[in-house]
This record gives sequence, C-alpha cells and structure tokens, in this order.
Amino acid sequence: MSAPRTAVAVMAALLLAGCGAGHDELQAWMDQQRREVKPNVTPLQPPARFDPEPYTQALGVEPFSAQKLSVALKQEARQPNSLLASELNRRKEPLEAYPLDSMRMVGSVNKQGQPFALLRVDNLLYQVKVGDYLGQNYGRITRIDETEVVLREIVQDAAGEWIERPAALQLQERTR
Repeated sequence: MSAPRTAVAVMAALLLAGCGAGHDELQAWMDQQRREVKPNVTPLQPPARFDPEPYTQALGVEPFSAQKLSVALKQEARQPNSLLASELNRRKEPLEAYPLDSMRMVGSVNKQGQPFALLRVDNLLYQVKVGDYLGQNYGRITRIDETEVVLREIVQDAAGEWIERPAALQLQERTR
C-alpha cells in the first residue's frame, strides 16, 4: 500500500515543480505589457451648474383653500339662473352647520294648524317648520308629516353643474 502512496506523492511534486518553472518568463512579459500599454481614459465632464429657481407659487392661492372655493361659489352665484344665487345671499341657519346624517327626527307636532318636526342634533332638541334650512347642502324643508321631513338639497353633479335633489329624514323609533 505504500507504493501507490509514494507514486501519488511523486506525481504531485512533479506537477508543483512544473507550475513554478515558467514563472520568471511570465513575470517578464507582464512587466513589458505594463510599460507598453498606456490606458486611454476620457476625462470626466464637469457637472452642470445648478441654478436654483425661486418657488413663486407659495404666494398664489392654494388650490384647496376655502378662499378659492368661496370665489368659485360667488362667480357661480353671479349667473342669473343659478340655483346658488339666492342661497349665498341669505344668512345661514344654525342647523346648516350639521350634516343630515347627524340629525334624527324624534317626533312631530301641530301648532295652530302648522306642522313642526322635532329633530335631535348633538343631544339638543330643535323644532323646525316648512321653509327652514338644515344640512350642509343648502337643504330646505318642503314638507313635514308625522313620519318624515322632506327637503330639497342643492349639490353639484359629476359635470360640476348645481342641481336639486330630494332628501328625507325618517322618524326614528325609540331604542331602549
């Protein structure tokens, strides 16, 4: 068994000796190539000069500001056939500060032959009649009966036109 091991060791020694024999010649060739070859590197372009521009839009009107909305509403109101013309020139009523979905009809009464509805808003009770305004969309009460308050609202459609739409508050049954 020692003969095959000896043969493998001799072969490995011969292979290693063969690798180191041409090393001087290879080193000379590498030195010659370093002397002869000159790299051709194009110089980098200097960066472009940055001139900052002042931001002038900060002084303009913000696109979603209440000021811009009020200007647009006033322009709309100047049109003679606009539904908003009469709505913008009147004083707002207290119930116009609340959305319709925060109001609950809890009852109705008749006083001197005129129907009144009782609305609960923020744990306060309000008495409203036909012609009163409520809700945030210029809602005006058109009819009151025992079980509901019917009103018309003025809203913008998809094309941006102001249109009337009906809305109603139903009598809410008492929950225990």
